[in-house]
Amino acid sequence: MLLLVNKKNLFNEEMIDSFEMIEYENYNEETKYIEKETFIHFGELSAHLKVDGIEIDIDGAYRSLETQENIFLQFMKKYGEDYTEQIVAMPGTSEHHTGQAIDIVLKKDGNWIIESKDLLKEEEAFKRIHNCLKYFGFILRYPKGKENVTGHPYKPWHIRYVGEKAAFETAEKNITLEEYLENHPQENWMIKKKTF
Repeated sequence: MLLLVNKKNLFNEEMIDSFEMIEYENYNEETKYIEKETFIHFGELSAHLKVDGIEIDIDGAYRSLETQENIFLQFMKKYGEDYTEQIVAMPGTSEHHTGQAIDIVLKKDGNWIIESKDLLKEEEAFKRIHNCLKYFGFILRYPKGKENVTGHPYKPWHIRYVGEKAAFETAEKNITLEEYLENHPQENWMIKKKTF
């Protein structure tokens, strides 16, 4: 069953009752928490890309409601309301609450690219990354041209683990997780939960 968390489908703790979160120390020596299966597949994706000359790491993964609120408020203070509402999800609407969403960063010329505006310039690297996501069960969660469906602008760094079946179908049909779950309602955690 897939978890859909967005502005219309709010997160609740029940969604991750059975999830096992593990600790990971990232490029910046920060401890991140991530759902176990997601992390295993991220490791495989990362190793594959490294062979291809692209080095990635985790900048963001699981976030509690409190952490998401703090990030939102920090962005508000630094960038103002309009930019923040475009880039940062409100607490309760973020996929990061599931531990299955990852914000990745890239290493280029020995330095980590971490700022959104700088990552957006790395089109060629992200094209190569996005092309192989499906083989490891990931999707680009907020693609170009789907803003009206996802409610988010294009974020090339934001990937989501959904498993190979959903990943292949979303890639082949150029659809979002929202659209995938419309076609496969039986896989939607929210709908399935209501039938128990």
